[in-house]
Order: sequence, then C-alpha cells, then structure tokens
Amino acid sequence: MQESHNILDEDLSGLKPAEWQTRLTAVTEELGMFQPLGPKHCATFVDQGDTLLVSFETVQGIHNLSKRAQPLGFEMVRSEGWSHLCLISSGDTWFRDDRVFGFFDQLIDDGFFDEFEKVIFYGAGPCGYAAAAFSVAAPGATVVAIQPQATLDPRMTEWDDRFSDMRRTSFTDRYGYAPDMLDAANRAFILYDPYEQLDAMHAALFNRKNVSRLRVPNLGGAVQTRLLEMKALFPLLSMVEEEQLTEVNFARLLRARRNNGPYLRALLSQLEQKGRPFLQALLCQNVLSRMHGPRFRKHLHALENRAESGEFKLPQTSGDQTEQSA
Repeated sequence: MQESHNILDEDLSGLKPAEWQTRLTAVTEELGMFQPLGPKHCATFVDQGDTLLVSFETVQGIHNLSKRAQPLGFEMVRSEGWSHLCLISSGDTWFRDDRVFGFFDQLIDDGFFDEFEKVIFYGAGPCGYAAAAFSVAAPGATVVAIQPQATLDPRMTEWDDRFSDMRRTSFTDRYGYAPDMLDAANRAFILYDPYEQLDAMHAALFNRKNVSRLRVPNLGGAVQTRLLEMKALFPLLSMVEEEQLTEVNFARLLRARRNNGPYLRALLSQLEQKGRPFLQALLCQNVLSRMHGPRFRKHLHALENRAESGEFKLPQTSGDQTEQSA
C-alpha cells in the first residue's frame, strides 16, 4: 500500500498535454489500467480496496482543481484505500460516445462491478450527468451528482440555452436520460443551488424515490469548486460510503461555508437584491467578528450611514448590549 501511495503522490502539474497523459498512463498502468477510448476519452483504473469510486472528470477540470493535476479520485485512494475508475474527457462531452458505451458494456460483461462491495459514481455538471447515466451499469450503486443535467434533448429541455452546440448530440439512445438510469441505483444524491434556475430545473427532473435532492443555496454555478475550497467534498464521499449521508449530517458538513468567501459574498449580494439592510448588517458584523473582510467592512460602513439617516435600525452588537447593561 505504501508503494502505491508513493506512486500516487507524483506531481503531474506543469506538464505539456502529451507529457501529462504519458505520465498518467504510466502511473495508472503501474497500479491498474489505462485505456484510450477514442480521441476525446480515456479510462484509468487504480486497483486497491473493496470500495470502488467511479468518477467522471475532464482534463481541464483535473488541471484546474488539483494542485498535482491528478484525478480527484486519487485522494480517496490515498486517504481511504478505495479503488478508483476514472473516465476522462477532453472538454465537456457528456461522455456521449460509442467507445464509452462499449467500454461500459465490456465492464458489465466481465462482471467488473461485482468484484466490489460498494460502488459510488461521482461527477459534477456534464460529468454529473454521466455519473447518473452510466450508474445503470452497476445496479445497487450509489450516485453523487453535483449540478447534473438530466438530458440535453431539446424536446425536453429547450429552456436550457447554455449548451446549444450539443443539440445535435443524441441523448435519447443508450445511457441516455439520466433520471431513468438511476432506477437501478441504491441511492442517488443530487446537489444543486436552488438560486441557479437552470440547475434547479434539471434537478427537479430527478424526482425518484431513491433520489435525495440536496440544496446548497448561494454556492452558485461552481458547487464542486466551493466544496473543495471548504474541504467538504471528500468527507461527503466518505459519508456516502459509510451510508451516513443524511440531511442533518449534510447540513453539519455545510457549516464550513461560513468561512468561504465566495459563499459569503453571494449571500450578501442576495440580501442586497432583496432589500434587507438589517440582515446585511448582521451578516457583515458576523463576518468581521471572525475574519478579515474589507468588502464587508466597507458595506457595513455604508449601512451605518443609512441607519444614521433613519432608514433602518442597526442590529446591536455584543458590545452595544454590554454597554446598555452597564
């Protein structure tokens, strides 16, 4: 196991694309398998433990989200001793490719997923779509999909104008409509920000008995990035593996957002839009009591000026209350 960890610790950042793939191939072949799947896709496998994480990632996401330019699943191999199957795409393809279909067909024929006690499919955005869609290959698996699209078939989701270049891609053939592909899953968790309207509309399509839709208000359009910043993503996956991901435990995990700058700024912006100066002041006071926040200090000063003009009453700080008690 220690030798495996040493191999997985290799820093792949700063390499040119061809060099990066060569090194990734060497690392994964040493510990399992690397398989090209046409010009835009490949698969890697690291064989370690009885829990298998199947992650869908893009080359670009791997470089942007990992300091070592490694697939996210490598962290779970290192920390938890899981096995890891990673499907990698160059760009957002939603993994709609016959070579990818054939790869999963072969895994099913080989009984690959039957070799593991637990199987978890994971992805975000287009990769979240793929995690849900291909989970049908492993009945009884658990799925974690962040901001997934249900389909891009324009006959069903013509309201989603974000991915017009994908409209000629078929989402009606094999591994097509993601919500239907979850019917064989044990559980599925769909994470989305309800204030991101199109994401919320897609999440509504995943209305199934075995699906829990977990709201993450004000994490915006990059929920996966926010969870990584909060160091919450990998504990979330561990909870899933331990079958401990409940709404209460998830809420506890999300308390980390209290120290996340992008979340706090989004919350402040929402309160501004709703015209809630008292709550804005409460938020600014809370943030400034815990951390350095020039934007919140400036905003609080503007609110104090508005309060002095009689527009609203500022909330009392603990200092104010002590003074009054004296």
